[in-house]
Amino acid sequence: MNIAQFIISIPLFMVLFFGIGFILNMLLKTTWLPSVLSGGVFLIAWVATGGLKWVDIVILLSGVLGGVLSSVAIRELRRHGYRMF
Repeated sequence: MNIAQFIISIPLFMVLFFGIGFILNMLLKTTWLPSVLSGGVFLIAWVATGGLKWVDIVILLSGVLGGVLSSVAIRELRRHGYRMF
């Protein structure tokens, strides 16, 4: 993997998982589902490939971080009185 691809992939996966997690949180009204699903994706990728390189782990962890951040964002918005759908 090229270093430019690696650098671009980290925020890309974080934003991608944040967006998907935010939409799932709004539609399903569950706060921590995206975090659990992100961890599940990480686990499935680990088992399916028979092991991951450090580059893959960093990129997937940035995605998991995006999922966790979406859960935190929805929780804070609900705590401050915003209702999603």
